[in-house]
Amino acid sequence: MKILVLGGTGDAVTLANALADKGHSVTTALAGRTKNPARPKGKLITGGFGGTDGLAEYLKAKRIDYLIDATHPFAVEMSANAVAAATKTGVPLVRLSGPVFVEHTGANWWRVKDAEQAAARIPSGATAFLTLGRQTLGPFTKRPDVHFLVRSIEKPDIELPKNFKTIQARPPFSRADELALMKREGITHLVAKDSGSAQTREKLEAAFMLRIQVIMIERPQLEPCNEVSSVAEVEEIVAQLPPPRRRFFFFP
Repeated sequence: MKILVLGGTGDAVTLANALADKGHSVTTALAGRTKNPARPKGKLITGGFGGTDGLAEYLKAKRIDYLIDATHPFAVEMSANAVAAATKTGVPLVRLSGPVFVEHTGANWWRVKDAEQAAARIPSGATAFLTLGRQTLGPFTKRPDVHFLVRSIEKPDIELPKNFKTIQARPPFSRADELALMKREGITHLVAKDSGSAQTREKLEAAFMLRIQVIMIERPQLEPCNEVSSVAEVEEIVAQLPPPRRRFFFFP
């Protein structure tokens, strides 16, 4: 079966590897924001499709049998394009989104809608660990009264003020790694997105153990489609699909 995985997450790599091991022809598509991404099994393409029409044309040209949206839960535009392209072509679609994070009893997370609200909630004099990706740091640069720690695979895209400390490192990071980092840097607040990823979960567990205040950015509303929360569920869906038939596409 020919499967296109819209990637960008650790789960996408795990899923692509699992499907390739089962004999499927898997192509993973990345936006291309990371220069040296983790490479899954199968074919890898980067750079996007040029919107809904471009993705639909790719599905048609490559005769894709199944489309999997394993992008980040905050990739609103790409997820919308996936739903629209799947509807246009009739290619089955499933979205893989990790489970929503739930805080431990007594953790008392502060939940906010976006990075702007998160930046506003951090108290003056705090030392905050930003785990949001290097593209969403802008609102925090307006807080010179807060010390920030940023860890990313690559150097941030913007020039950061002197109250920012940056670390370049590639995951995975264990809970012990996160505990050591937060202790060493004197972290008082952790700002995270509700991504559902295992990597973020380790940070949240470390923050709970150290009684660090968490500021959680809630997920945006995505276009509705068939959605599951684990790699195993996607594998089960694919295993139950009938053998692919030759599909003909007609566009007006």
